[in-house]
Amino acid sequence: MANSKYEYVKSFEVEDEIFSPNLLVVRIHGRDFQRFSHDHGFEKPNDERALNLMNTCAVAVLEEYPDIVFSYGYSDEYSFVFKNTSKFYQRRASKILSLIVSFFTSVYVTKWKEFFPLKEFRYPPSFHSRVISCASIEVLQQYLAWRQNDCHVNNQYETCLWMLIKHGKSENEAQEILKGTQKQEKNELLFQQFGVNYKKLPEMFRQGSCVFKTEMEDIVKYNENGAPVKRLRRKARIVHSENIAGKSFWNAHSCLLKELGRFDEDVGKIKPDYVRSFVFENKLIPSTWIVIRIDGCHFHRFSEVHEFDKPNDEQALNLMNSCAVAVLEEFEEITFAYGVSDEYSFVLKNASMFYQRQASEIVSVIVSFFTSMYVVKWKEFFPQKKLKYPPYFDGRAVCYPSSDIIRDYLAWRQVDCHINNQYNTCFWMLVKSGKSKSEAQGCLKGTQAREKNELLIQKFGIDYSKLPLMFRQGSSIFRAKMEKSAASENKSSVEKVRNKVLVSHCNIIEPSFWIAHPSILNEEPPL
Repeated sequence: MANSKYEYVKSFEVEDEIFSPNLLVVRIHGRDFQRFSHDHGFEKPNDERALNLMNTCAVAVLEEYPDIVFSYGYSDEYSFVFKNTSKFYQRRASKILSLIVSFFTSVYVTKWKEFFPLKEFRYPPSFHSRVISCASIEVLQQYLAWRQNDCHVNNQYETCLWMLIKHGKSENEAQEILKGTQKQEKNELLFQQFGVNYKKLPEMFRQGSCVFKTEMEDIVKYNENGAPVKRLRRKARIVHSENIAGKSFWNAHSCLLKELGRFDEDVGKIKPDYVRSFVFENKLIPSTWIVIRIDGCHFHRFSEVHEFDKPNDEQALNLMNSCAVAVLEEFEEITFAYGVSDEYSFVLKNASMFYQRQASEIVSVIVSFFTSMYVVKWKEFFPQKKLKYPPYFDGRAVCYPSSDIIRDYLAWRQVDCHINNQYNTCFWMLVKSGKSKSEAQGCLKGTQAREKNELLIQKFGIDYSKLPLMFRQGSSIFRAKMEKSAASENKSSVEKVRNKVLVSHCNIIEPSFWIAHPSILNEEPPL
């Protein structure tokens, strides 16, 4: 980060570390997936392709992150369990939950066409995520038993409900028939009325899916005679088991015993409220301004693999801006956004009660939705470039006590934009002129802004102040009331178009911008 007088705003950042020896679990679940599944024509009560897509995403997560050793999922949710010695991103909750939900979302959108080749997205899917900090292996066992029991209870109910609806009952009538029924009664209803033996339904529907890594023989090469050379490698595989929290299942897999620990007893009574008490939740301070800052993960490599122009790729920046516009259009609680390079900051007002100010909910839905839009819109901005692997982002929430400090935060980001862009412009011009990267870094070491400007004009004939504003000042996104004329037969009238989301490349350090747009950062009394 570049140094400036606004650096003090970093002091408001708070770490949210999950301390050892607690076991880390990240659970993700679809955002409004009941509507999503309806709008995209999923089969009821279970769509096998949709479940296989979820499983494929879970496998990709385990392959991407070696610290995750076990996962369990059903319907639109998945839980990922980290090994007990994990130091993944210093065990920071917001970093971990945002990375996992972003990567999962990116794979979901990327893989969609493999499972639904004839269906286009009507709108991008997104997910929530949260961290469960399990104090012991016994808490993890209770957690897994709870989630699998939820799978069974919900699937049995949904199977009955949709069989009744498919045979002529309205949804309300079906719900009334099932009201107060027990497990055995539901089984009898299915068998007697529809000839369905619930226990014969696919395991994936009834039991959910586990993904974990086991040692498997894999062909690594072929020798001179064409014979395969095999090695033992840890590969993720999908398993269906009736009782994932049982001793017989868990203790039969050495990888789980080694990385997480042994289950000494089977679970008796499931205690959901007890398990919920281990949910790690950082509720943001009331009446403070909230900033959600997202950053591209490993975007230096991503930009090289996808051959972005250096030092700035206009299309890549426009893609980021388009995603940020979509975020403001989706979430009315966000009043302003500022972005540069592969980062974006989203500002929520001090009176906002968005997701009851729960940090995990706010961070995860914004990061997930942004990621989803990035993948969906890729072809719009790069029609000739294939997305070679899923992009993903991390995020965090920071609270600021006043609008003045929010302005200083945004000024800090814009100063950073200028310093970094000026340096990168000089660096890449030197590299393109024949210098090695090390030589270019040596040339620029210790130089000030004025010296960099002189280098650009004298060596390359570039007036830095004439470069596109988007490169030098970043992008600001906000809502503004727009007016347009509407002619009628007898007179001209003015029609108000409210809250149009605008993209601007302007100086947000100077007071003039905020004076011109007072509604963006006006203080609101607490609700």
